[in-house]
Amino acid sequence: MKLDHEEKNGVVCVRIAGRLDADSAAQAETTIKGLLKEGKSRMVFDLGQMDYISSAGLRVILMTVKELQSRKGKVVLSALTPYVREIFDVSNFSSIIPITDTVEAGFQKV
Repeated sequence: MKLDHEEKNGVVCVRIAGRLDADSAAQAETTIKGLLKEGKSRMVFDLGQMDYISSAGLRVILMTVKELQSRKGKVVLSALTPYVREIFDVSNFSSIIPITDTVEAGFQKV
């Protein structure tokens, strides 16, 4: 997994490429918790280069959503590959987390 982030107009874009699974979830969680500690309250996840997400990866995303909702913040998932979108649909996460086709649309929605 490769994870990086940048901030634009008060919105943090978190890019995750590769696999977000049991082996990489702890690293992703640490990075995201660091952003949350800094007080970031609006995030767009760019998942356009994500190949796979496991239940451990879903847990990291859900933890972020719950934390930001408690702060009146917002999370948007963007640019999901068809396979990753299917995982979010089957897990029913797509009904509780906004998803956009593009990162640009994600910035507008958050």
